[in-house]
Amino acid sequence: MEGTMKLAVFDLDYTIWDPEMYQLYGTPKLRPIDSKPFKGLSPELLDEAKTNKDGYILADSSNSPIRVFKGAAYALDEIEKMKAMGHNIEAAVASKTDEPGWAKICLNHLVINNAGTTLTSCFRRDLVEISFGSKTNHFRRLHAKTGIPYENMAFFDNEYGNIRDVSRLGVKCYYTPDGMMKEHWDKAKADFGMAFNSCEADLN
Repeated sequence: MEGTMKLAVFDLDYTIWDPEMYQLYGTPKLRPIDSKPFKGLSPELLDEAKTNKDGYILADSSNSPIRVFKGAAYALDEIEKMKAMGHNIEAAVASKTDEPGWAKICLNHLVINNAGTTLTSCFRRDLVEISFGSKTNHFRRLHAKTGIPYENMAFFDNEYGNIRDVSRLGVKCYYTPDGMMKEHWDKAKADFGMAFNSCEADLN
């Protein structure tokens, strides 16, 4: 269908997760949640910080946990359900993170749902663009790889400069200054005329 969203592109730092990689003290590692530094964490934070290893979260050397924003988990989970139902849509990454190696650790371990779906599994390997420079270059490469027109792409980012630059390509852009929220995803679906509802999909 012309005009529908075929590629949803996400920034990483402070769009999909918090904190940003430059804010970490050392390489993030899996740490047991029952160890002393994490015993005071709220159930909500522990849920957002869950990983593909039961009983462990990802944290830096100062024991700061890395968590996935609820809205990012919601959006990516819906995309997975859309794909399973035959919808022509993919998710991609466009990131200028300072620590690409640390970001890959986060992608490999952080999960978006109770089924243990990792962030890595949400993205085709060739659609993960992590490099310095203008994000318009990320989008030109994504366009070349997929053949998807810019007008069929949505982009979510917490930095307004990136939103401004990428929007000039014709991409529908959504500013997420406080991290990805469910409202951002729902707005994008509405703008593209998408009526998909994950709650209804779960009943089928």
